[in-house]
Amino acid sequence: QVQLVESGGGLVQPGGSLRLACSASRRFFSPNTMGWYRQAPGKQRELVATMSNIGRTNYADSVKGRFTISRDYAQNTVNLQMNSLQPEDTAVYYCNLNWGKEYWGQGTQVTVSS
Repeated sequence: QVQLVESGGGLVQPGGSLRLACSASRRFFSPNTMGWYRQAPGKQRELVATMSNIGRTNYADSVKGRFTISRDYAQNTVNLQMNSLQPEDTAVYYCNLNWGKEYWGQGTQVTVSS
C-alpha cells in the first residue's frame, strides 16, 4: 500500500503562482506514472499533468505552457509548478500514482481569486 500526501495549495490572485508537492510513503518500482488531477465544483475529475518513470510527460491542453510537472525519483515525490493561474484553475488538486493500480492523495484546495 502507498499513501500520498499533498501540500502547497492555497489562495492566489489571478496571474500568480503556486507549487504543489506530493510525497509517497514508500518506494515503488517501474513501471509507474505519477501526476496530478483536479476536480472543480460540479465537474468531473480531470487530468492536469502526469510523468512516467522514464520522464514522459502528458499535460492537459488548458495548462500547457503554464504548468510544469517534475519528479524526484530518489525521494518518491512529484511536484507541480503552476504559473499564470486563472480563476478557472480553481479546484481540488489530487496527487495520483499509477503502479499496478491507482493510488490517490487526499487533495489540496487551489483557489484563484482577486
